[in-house]
Amino acid sequence: MSTRREFLGAATLGVAALQTASRTSAAGESTPSESGKKIRMAVLGGGFGSAFYWHEHPQCVVAAVTDLYPERRKRLRDVYRCDNVYDSLEEMLPKVSKDLDAVAIFSGPLDHVKHAKMCFERGLHVISAVPACFTIEEAYQLKELTEKTGLRYMMAETSYYNPGCIYARELYQEGGFGELFYSEVDYYHDGDREKMINNKKSLYYNRDGSVSWRQAYPPMHYPTHSLGYIVGVTRERIVSASALGWGDPQQFAKFKANPYKNEFSNECALMQTDQGHMVRCNVCWQIAAGGERAQWFGEKGSFYMRRIGIHPIMWDGRRDKPAEISLPEYWNSDRLPEPMRHKSGHGNSHTFLSAEFINALIEDRKPAVDVYEALAMTVPGIVAHQSAMRNGEQLNVPQFDKRA
Repeated sequence: MSTRREFLGAATLGVAALQTASRTSAAGESTPSESGKKIRMAVLGGGFGSAFYWHEHPQCVVAAVTDLYPERRKRLRDVYRCDNVYDSLEEMLPKVSKDLDAVAIFSGPLDHVKHAKMCFERGLHVISAVPACFTIEEAYQLKELTEKTGLRYMMAETSYYNPGCIYARELYQEGGFGELFYSEVDYYHDGDREKMINNKKSLYYNRDGSVSWRQAYPPMHYPTHSLGYIVGVTRERIVSASALGWGDPQQFAKFKANPYKNEFSNECALMQTDQGHMVRCNVCWQIAAGGERAQWFGEKGSFYMRRIGIHPIMWDGRRDKPAEISLPEYWNSDRLPEPMRHKSGHGNSHTFLSAEFINALIEDRKPAVDVYEALAMTVPGIVAHQSAMRNGEQLNVPQFDKRA
C-alpha cells in the first residue's frame, strides 16, 4: 500500500457513496466570502504565530504584530509585511485596539485566557493557539467572557482541518460509519529529553534562557490534537475519563523546574461520550513515534488514518478486501480563497484555520471551532490528568455548552 493512501472499511457503503462523501462540504467548513468587508487584525507571537496566512485572505489586513523577543518581532514583520511592531500585547492594545477587529493569540498555554481577556475587554475578537485553557477555572472564565461580550472566539486546532479529519467528518455526516461507537485518537510528540534539558536553545527554554512552560508540562493538558479527532468529527462531548500515566523518574529529576508537580511523560485515557460511545485518547512526550493520528470504528464502516512510524500497515480484520482510497487535496479547491490554495503546516490546516476565522467574522457567524468546541476538546484532558494523578480513578468531566 502506498504511504499516501488511507483505508476505509465500508461494509454497506459503496464506492459511489465514498466519492460523494469526499466531495460533500461540512457544516462550518471554511468557504470564501463574497462580502467586501475588511478585517484588521493583530498577531501576538512570532513563533508558531508566524506560520499562518491571515495576510493572504483578500479581506484581511495584518495591522499590528507583537512579541517579547526582537528576533521574533522581526519574523512577524517580515512574514506579514507589517511595520506596526510592538514589544508586548500590553503595549500594543492601548495604542491600536480602536483600529483592530481581532487578535491572533499565539503565546504560551499558561497565558491564553489572560491574553484573550485583555483582547475581549477592548472589544476584539480572538483566535487562540491550543489549548484553550490550563485549568477548569479558566474554562469557566473563558466561557463567561465570550458569552458576556458577544465576541467571537476560535481555537486554532490543526487536527480539525487535517485531511483525514475532514474526510471522517464528512463521512460521518453522510452516515458512512453507521453508529460510530469507538475511536482512538493520538498525539505523539517525541523529543530527545537529555539534549533538550541540557540545551538552552531547545524548546525547554525561553529565548532569555529561563525555563519555558514545556518543562514537565502534563501531556493531557495538551489534549486538543487528539480530541479534535472526535469532537471535530461527531461533535460529541466527553462526560467521563479515566487515565494512567508513565514517566522516567531519572528524566524528571533533571528538570530545572516543575511547577505542575507532574511526573508523567505519557498519559493514556479511556473516555466516554454523551452518546455512550468509547474513546481511547493518548498524549505522549517520550515515545518512539510521532504525529497526530486517529482511527474511527463504526458498525458499517471504519476509517484508519495513516501516519509514518505508527501502525505502518492499515488493516480491517473483519474483511478480506477493504476499500482503499486516496484523500482529496482539500486545499486545492474552492473551499479556500484562491490566494490561499497552497500547502501549509500541520497537514495543510493552517490556511483553513486562517480562512475560517476571517470568514466567520465577515459573515458574523460562529467559527467552526468556537468556544464550546474548544472547551470540549480541552477540558476532558485536564480531568484525565487529574485521574492519572489518582491512579486511574474515573472522573466526571464538566460541560460548558451554552444552556438554552
